Amino acid sequence: MAQLEQFTTSVRTVDSVVARMRALDAALPARDGVAVFNRVYLTVTEEVERRLDAGYFADRRAATALDVRFAHRYLDAVDAAADGRRAPACWRPLFQLRRHPGVRPLQFALAGVNAHIGHDLALAVVDTCRTLGCAPDDLEDEFDRVGDLLVSLEERVREDLMPGPDLLQIADPLTHLLGSWSLERARDAAWSAARALWALRRYGDLAEELAERLDAAVGLAGRLLLTPLPD
Repeated sequence: MAQLEQFTTSVRTVDSVVARMRALDAALPARDGVAVFNRVYLTVTEEVERRLDAGYFADRRAATALDVRFAHRYLDAVDAAADGRRAPACWRPLFQLRRHPGVRPLQFALAGVNAHIGHDLALAVVDTCRTLGCAPDDLEDEFDRVGDLLVSLEERVREDLMPGPDLLQIADPLTHLLGSWSLERARDAAWSAARALWALRRYGDLAEELAERLDAAVGLAGRLLLTPLPD
């Protein structure tokens, strides 16, 4: 039942999540694929922190719990890779190809977003429901508001990391590859998966099988997003 167990790490507040991500940013080489995604995730987490302080979320406690448990999933995967342990399948392509010279920064960023939204978000909703003693429907407003921030972030990522017009020989296949993936669709699928996992929570084997299949499918999509491209 490892996929569905609530993760326990040293980060328990949004402040500690931000601090951990800043430490990773300082420790990793800038071109490292995990570092590229980490910078993206740090940006959105800092924005979540600002919105929490500004009263953007109607239920601050629920939003904080969801954000922190969401981050646990990513940080646990990073720790697993660093310790030589087996990370979830959704994260393995990024860890395996993080230094590949033929993979562009935009690919690294979106592969990380794919793993985190496509797999981790659904399980984080379940983690949060268990912690707060609620159901996914009780978190829908917070889920949607965090999701809106992520969708706006995807646009910024594409603008910042997409090669310029002088690199059309790279941009053409990159545009083709990445145009098949959508954060908004991934977010919608994560919500459906979270509700399904919650409904199956009393049927341990079925819930675990669904989580494993989700992990594998998202990992396959991540490997396709990280297809090395010619110079």
